[in-house]
Amino acid sequence: MLEKNEPAPEVEVLAKVQGALKRPVTVKAARGLSHFGEHSAGWFALGLVGAAVDKKRRKDWLVAAAGVVGAHAASIAVKRVVRRPRPEHPSVEVLVGTPSKLSFPSSHATSTTAAAVLYSGLTGRNLVPALVPPMLASRLVLGVHYPTDVLAGAALGGVVGGLIRRKLKQR
Repeated sequence: MLEKNEPAPEVEVLAKVQGALKRPVTVKAARGLSHFGEHSAGWFALGLVGAAVDKKRRKDWLVAAAGVVGAHAASIAVKRVVRRPRPEHPSVEVLVGTPSKLSFPSSHATSTTAAAVLYSGLTGRNLVPALVPPMLASRLVLGVHYPTDVLAGAALGGVVGGLIRRKLKQR
């Protein structure tokens, strides 16, 4: 049983990750990713750019961009059911504001993973390794999510993105 001020194991992991990665340049980059990913706006905008540039597959880009927003909406729905509060412990420093006090799953992780999966299918490049880990790490560095929040968000985004990508392939 945990003592009153003893952090839960997941808080310990979060504090260790934050302690290991929290440097001025890392925090600045994490905040940039946070703002880009807020409400999936940056990923949606990239989908619109793809639609504007790739006229041959414009409709697919628009469906993919809408899928990113849909994945984000799914994460919000899950948050409202689960209602897990964001990390709040003396060993964790919150380094960015959030629009909600709910943390599970991470909507940033969800929309980023959905975007990476969907846009990978349209670009022919595997974008997941380049896009997903930095966003997941940023949520931990900023102290706004537990590790399971970002993992669950990535899983949800992967499922939503994968289902939509499969439908796009069938067209």
